Amino acid sequence: MPTTTYAHFRDVPDSAWRWPSFSPAEIACRGTGAIKINTEAMEMLQTLRNRLGKPLIVRSAYRSPAHNRAVGGAPASRHMLGTAFDIAMSNHDPATFAEAARAVGFLGFGTYPRSGFMHIDLGPARSWGEPFPARATPFVAEVPPAREVLAESRTLKGGGAAGVATIGAAGVEVAQDVLAETQSAILPLVPYLDTLRWVFITVALIGIAVTIHTRINDWKRGKR
Repeated sequence: MPTTTYAHFRDVPDSAWRWPSFSPAEIACRGTGAIKINTEAMEMLQTLRNRLGKPLIVRSAYRSPAHNRAVGGAPASRHMLGTAFDIAMSNHDPATFAEAARAVGFLGFGTYPRSGFMHIDLGPARSWGEPFPARATPFVAEVPPAREVLAESRTLKGGGAAGVATIGAAGVEVAQDVLAETQSAILPLVPYLDTLRWVFITVALIGIAVTIHTRINDWKRGKR
């Protein structure tokens, strides 16, 4: 496995860095700034990032021997070889992440749910640590039945207005006829009732126009 070591991540030339989702600072030792680049491990890490389609938050990558001792790392930690990464699970489902990591070729897995990260390395194949608790999977949002959607649409509201106005106009016409035939004493009111009847007819026509317009609009929005 080809590796290249630099005394500090700022020493890495741009021509030597070809992993666009990561920077030398992310991969360097947190204690000294030194960096050891293992090409195979970095290629695998970039492939994992591409497969998951979301950022990988690197908590720890390369560690100098002194820094590895300072943080209580294993004496033969793969971090000192540049072939191990600790990745935060804050933006990943641990089960999905582990499955994807295995698929791209990582073999060593350490789970640290209390600290919120997972260790992955190039091997040998092994695993340790406590399992991450299962995360609830949200249900798919329910689609309201078509009748409920239609009931909320402006189509029925417009149709209702037209219906009420039509009934009102018919009622005024009946009242007008009755008054004209039986109540000669209040014949002066008949013209006003005639005007009221035409008001109801106008409202009915407006309601019909609204119904037609909103029916087309609801159809376009898939609310039929």
